[in-house]
Amino acid sequence: MDEAVVLLVITGALAVTAAARHWDLPAPLVLVTVGLGVSLIPAVPHIELEPEVLLGVILPPLLFSAANGSSYQDFRSSLHAIVRLGVGLVIVTALAVAWVATLLLPDLPFAAALVLGAVVAPPDAVSAAAVGRRLGLPRRVMTLLGGESLINDATSLTLYKVALAGVATGAWVWTEGIGVFTLAVVVGVGVGLVMGIGMHAARLRLADPLLTSVAGIILPFAAYWIAEELSGSGVLAVVAAGLYLGHTAPTAGYETRLVEEPLWDSLDLLLEAITFAIIGLQLKFVVETVVDSDEGLRTAIWVSLAALVVTMAVRPLYVFATAWLDRVHLPGSKRSRADQLDWRESLVVSSAGMRGVVTLAAAAAIPATLGGAEFPGRATIQLAAFTVAIGTLLLQGVTLPWVIRTLGGGGEDEAASDAAEEARVRRLMADAQAETIAHATREWAPVIGEEKAEATRAAMSAAIVGRAQAAARLLSPESAAEEPVEQAPVRARPTGGRAFPVARPGDRSEDLRRLNALRADMNRAQRQVLVDERDAGRLNEAVMRRILRELDIEAEALAESWVNRI
Repeated sequence: MDEAVVLLVITGALAVTAAARHWDLPAPLVLVTVGLGVSLIPAVPHIELEPEVLLGVILPPLLFSAANGSSYQDFRSSLHAIVRLGVGLVIVTALAVAWVATLLLPDLPFAAALVLGAVVAPPDAVSAAAVGRRLGLPRRVMTLLGGESLINDATSLTLYKVALAGVATGAWVWTEGIGVFTLAVVVGVGVGLVMGIGMHAARLRLADPLLTSVAGIILPFAAYWIAEELSGSGVLAVVAAGLYLGHTAPTAGYETRLVEEPLWDSLDLLLEAITFAIIGLQLKFVVETVVDSDEGLRTAIWVSLAALVVTMAVRPLYVFATAWLDRVHLPGSKRSRADQLDWRESLVVSSAGMRGVVTLAAAAAIPATLGGAEFPGRATIQLAAFTVAIGTLLLQGVTLPWVIRTLGGGGEDEAASDAAEEARVRRLMADAQAETIAHATREWAPVIGEEKAEATRAAMSAAIVGRAQAAARLLSPESAAEEPVEQAPVRARPTGGRAFPVARPGDRSEDLRRLNALRADMNRAQRQVLVDERDAGRLNEAVMRRILRELDIEAEALAESWVNRI
């Protein structure tokens, strides 16, 4: 593509996305539909991205952003179901599609049919998560969909490599496939954790949020490429690094968090818009490739439709048939009955099988020749892959909101639980602030006098406790009634009515700086309470991040305060 076409595609994709967001429509579906319509215009050129660009440039930042925004706590609690779908369902779907393809095309080698199965097996939960978030799906369902999308790409791409090797050698060895998969997992996760730990150490020491944010953007590309060079899974490397950095983010500086969040949101929107637009623009040209080949358009269409039906049918069958496995404990996981899906939630998960960027990239990456011979059934495999991607996006993407509304979002109880957690943790934060104030005023006593220090402590503590009580009553009246917070005793303020008295009439600026420093200490104390409660499993990460953003904004306001410039 030349520069003008690239700019036109990006501009058009963003315009369509803006319209979809304005009308509250799922942007991926609108982009694919518009792309299909535009591709039918005779003057439109063949718009295609190299598969290396899709897999090595577009996929890593999307995966990293999703992993960085995920809750390690929730990921760990849903590990059973995530592995069940992200690994087991991908393998079962790939084998089922390969079997059907060999029935319809008896001359197609099984390894080549398995390439098709690996290409269409991994769902992309971006659009499903967007719909579910808007319609209020329970958090455990969102965690499962997001976690599945983080690891199923690694499973499918590893299976894809093994199948390509089978086509090249003409032999299929299961033990070799298991060995390749094991190596990919160990190396990929290892590289991701090492790079994540290194990046976290760097952001703790660097005081420049712009520099650490730029390094964070480079990280997913570096993790992906290094892992791939070492025969590991680049996808798992990116996911491992993202999960680690997302979990440790609260211990880093607030400046980096405030810079990174809008940066990644903007990058996600741009990359997703381009990807789904190109999916829609490709189908016409894939059909033309089949027409020009010797494989036969009618046969290719039958294989494509069969692959679409199989991928959509296998998912609900597998989800319900293997639900009992969630009761089996895996090492390192923490589960309760509340984490297990009921039949309504399982039906929603079954309906969220839309394919996306990995299917598009892997299909485009199928080589024309392999092992010195023409790749068998390449045009048919590519048509089937694009049919599955577009078919699932349109069919399941349209029906998923209806399924969610019909079965009920189920998020009301979760919202009440979150409110109770927030009310409780805000009381703990108030206690931490009161303790910080008491420690500071003891140090101030020799400067401002014992009486004034005590009056300041009492007045500030009373205000903080009062705010915590009011917040608790608004968030969760029942919880506030059950666990009352004792209000600190309020003593008379010193003459002049100031909550923070000055030591000398001409030294007010020093007093203000001292007060500003105390507020910064109180902010850090509250942040530590959030991290401690999260790590102890008593606070959901979604609630923690919501409160943490408030603290970050407050910390930025304190740092930029005019008091520091006196």
